[in-house]
Amino acid sequence: MTLLEQLLSYLPYTPIGVLGILLLIQLCYIYFVYGKLAFYSIKSFRETSQQPPVSVVICAHNEEENLKSFLPQILKQDYPLFEVVLVDDCSDDDTKWILKEFSSRYPERLKIVEIKEHIRLKHTKKFALTMGIKAAAHEHLIFTDADCQPASPFWLAEMTGAFSSEKEIVLGYSPYFKQNGFLNKLIRFETTHTAMSYLSYALKGNAYMGVGRNLAYTKSLFYKGKGFNKHMHIKSGDDDLFVNHNATNTNVNIAIHRDAHILSVPKTTWKSYYKQKARHSGASTLYKSKHKRMLATQLLSALLFYLMLIVSFVLYPSLWYIPLGIYSVRLLSQLFIFNRIYTKLVVRDLLIWLPLLDVLYYFYICINGLFNRGKKQTSW
Repeated sequence: MTLLEQLLSYLPYTPIGVLGILLLIQLCYIYFVYGKLAFYSIKSFRETSQQPPVSVVICAHNEEENLKSFLPQILKQDYPLFEVVLVDDCSDDDTKWILKEFSSRYPERLKIVEIKEHIRLKHTKKFALTMGIKAAAHEHLIFTDADCQPASPFWLAEMTGAFSSEKEIVLGYSPYFKQNGFLNKLIRFETTHTAMSYLSYALKGNAYMGVGRNLAYTKSLFYKGKGFNKHMHIKSGDDDLFVNHNATNTNVNIAIHRDAHILSVPKTTWKSYYKQKARHSGASTLYKSKHKRMLATQLLSALLFYLMLIVSFVLYPSLWYIPLGIYSVRLLSQLFIFNRIYTKLVVRDLLIWLPLLDVLYYFYICINGLFNRGKKQTSW
C-alpha cells in the first residue's frame, strides 16, 4: 500500500476525516458568505439626490459624561434638516441639566423626552425607544447610543442616503475605540466578526440582525411591524430582533463607507465585558429558524474544527502534517478574505492577531452565550 493510499484509508474513519469535512464547511462560509463583503464595492451615499429630513433617536440613562463628550458631534452633523430626539430614561445623575444646557444652545435641533420613575411603569430600553420614535417628527429614523461618536460630519448623510423607495432598513457599522490591552483587541475582533457576518448576509438578501449603535429604519416600518411587541418580554433585541423580524430580501441596504462609521466606548474589564455579552445572548433564541440554523452551523463547525484539530495532533502525531495542512488552508483562506474586509472596516491591525483571536472568539464568546442564553436580563 502506498503512502497516499494509507493516508486516504485513514480519512473516513478518524478525526482527521472529520476535520477535513469541517474544513469544507468553514471554507463555504469564508468564501461564499464573507466573500460577499470582501468583494463588495463600497458606495458613498453622501451625494445622493435624496436628503430627506431625519430624526436621530438616542436613549440615555445616567450618561452625563458621554453626553458632554459625544452629543455635540451629533448635533453638528453636516446635514440640511435633522433633529436629535434624546430620551432621558430615569437618569438620577446630572443628565437632566446637561441636556437643558444643550437644549438652550440647539433649541431647534434637540428634542428632549423625559421618562420618570413610576411604580407601574416597566422600564426597558425598548420602552424608551418607543417613546423616542413616537416623539420623532420625521419618517426616517437613525439610532445610536449616548456613548457613540460619529467618525465624520457626514455620518447622517451617508446613513440617510442609503434609504430609497425599496430600502426601509439601513445597517451601519459601529467599531469600538482602539485602546491598549489585549481585551480591547478581543472586543474589537468580536465586533468586527459580528459586523462582517450580518453585513455579508445582508448583501446576500438574507439580513438577520443589525446593531443599535448605528442602525436606521423608517417610522412606517416600525408601526407596520408593531414595534417591539413580538419580543417586548425580553430586554435585549431592540436592534437585532427588530431587523430579524422585519427584514426582507429586498428592503435592506448597508452603509459602510468610512464616513458612515460610528465609534463606541468599549468595556475595560473582563467582568463588564462578560456581563455585556451575557445580556445580549438571549435575543438570538427568537431569531427566525433559518437564521438560527445557519448561525449554529457556522459556530459549531468552527468549534468542532478546533477540537478535531487538537484531537488529530494528539492521536496521530506521526501524521502531524495533515492537520497542520488543513489548518493552514483555513487560515490562509481567512487571511485572504479577511484582509479585504478588515481594510474596509478599518481594523487591519487585528489581522496579525487572527490565529489567537479566532480561537478565543469561539471558545470565550460562544461559551459565554451558551451559559447565559436562559438567564433573566435585569438591565438595558
